[in-house]
Parts: sequence; C-alpha cells; structure tokens
Amino acid sequence: MRLIGADGENVGVVELKTALEMAYAAGLDLVEVAANANPPVCRIIDYGKFVYQKTKKEKEARRAQKVIEIKEIRIRPKTTDHHKSFKVRDARRWLEEGKKVKVRVRFRGRERDYPEIALEDLKDIAEALQDISIIEQAPSFEGRTLLMVLAPGATPPKKEDKPGPQEETMAEAKPAAPKAEKAKAAEPKAVKAAEPKAAEPKAAEPKAAKPKAAKAKTAPAKETKAKAPKAKAGKSKTEETAPADTQDA
Repeated sequence: MRLIGADGENVGVVELKTALEMAYAAGLDLVEVAANANPPVCRIIDYGKFVYQKTKKEKEARRAQKVIEIKEIRIRPKTTDHHKSFKVRDARRWLEEGKKVKVRVRFRGRERDYPEIALEDLKDIAEALQDISIIEQAPSFEGRTLLMVLAPGATPPKKEDKPGPQEETMAEAKPAAPKAEKAKAAEPKAVKAAEPKAAEPKAAEPKAAKPKAAKAKTAPAKETKAKAPKAKAGKSKTEETAPADTQDA
C-alpha cells in the first residue's frame, strides 16, 4: 500500500505490517483513504477527526448545491388558445424564478392517432418562451402523453439601463430645492414689512373717540337750557298769585 505519514509526508509503498507499526508508534490510526487506487492509499490519522472532517465537507457541499425545482403544466389537443395563455403565463413565472417546466399533452381516445396537433401546440409554447428558456428535452411520447422539458436558459433583457419614471421625477425635483430655500429666506422680509402697516389703525383710534366725547358734553347743556324757561314760568305764577292774596287780606 501507499502510505501517507501523520505529518502529511508521502512515505511510499510499504507493507501492511510496517504501516501498522508506524501508526501504533505515533498513537494514531491507520485509515484507508483511497481504496480504488492502485496500490490503495492509507494515511496515519486520528479516525474520529477524519470522520468529523468528512461530515463537515458533506454539509458544506449540500449547502452549496442548488436544488432545481420542476413544475409541470398539462394541456390537451382540444385546449383553447385562451386557456393555453394562462398556462404559458405560469410557465414564464416559474422559468424566471429559475425552475424547470414540464409541458405535458395528454391524449384521450383517438386523439393519440393525431400527434401532429400536440406537436404544434408544444412548438407554439416553446416559441412563446424562447426568450427566457431552452428546450432541455425534445417532445417525446410517455405512454399516452407527449412530454417536453424547458429549462431556464436565455436571460431576459435588463431594464436597468434606462432610468425609470421615478428616477426621472427625482432628478427633476432636485433643482427645485434652491427655489424653496429662497422662498423660505424671503418670508421674514415679508413679515417685517407688514408689521408697521398693522400698527397704523391703532394710532387712528383716539381721533375717532374725540367727537363722541364732545357730543356727550353738549347733551347736558341742552337740558339746562330747556329747564330754564320752566323756572321762569314758575316764578311768574307766584308773582301773579301774590297780589291776589294781599288783596284778600
């Protein structure tokens, strides 16, 4: 056998007995690494560590492995174009997600005698999806069905080259920011100019109050003038009655 030492050095071709003695002296195990090689390859290593590293590599390989899911659509030779459009739409969505799609045509009764109708349907579906898929398996019979397999192949054209409507609106809105700042800076000036105008009506209020006070003062004067004649009239009556009393006396 070909022996690899504990340090990873290639010892060469040795007998089994000498390999076991070397492993025993190193306190490790003799593990067969490549049984199909000629001669078989053995290595002096700790067996527990060897199993742990092997399982760890297998887990990492499973994580890196990409599982491709397979979907299937089923039609018949009598399926209408409107109904097939729904099937093609679903197949396009699955292919864009990276899944394979099986297209199966099922025959009933004597429909099996006219396979050219089903072949035309499969050809139309393949042409409708040729921008994002490739034919992995050509149409072939499986019992009473005709099967075709599509795999995600050609990538659709990218739409990121042209700026979208949102990016255009954002680009147009950016230059308008300085105008908004200028408007904000102009607001305090408008407030300062408006303050003196608001103070002018207050200074005019005392002028309007003076005529009212004058009218209030003149009103009592009219009352006194009206009462004065009455007092004179009263005196005249007493004067007229006084001689009468004296005459009676």
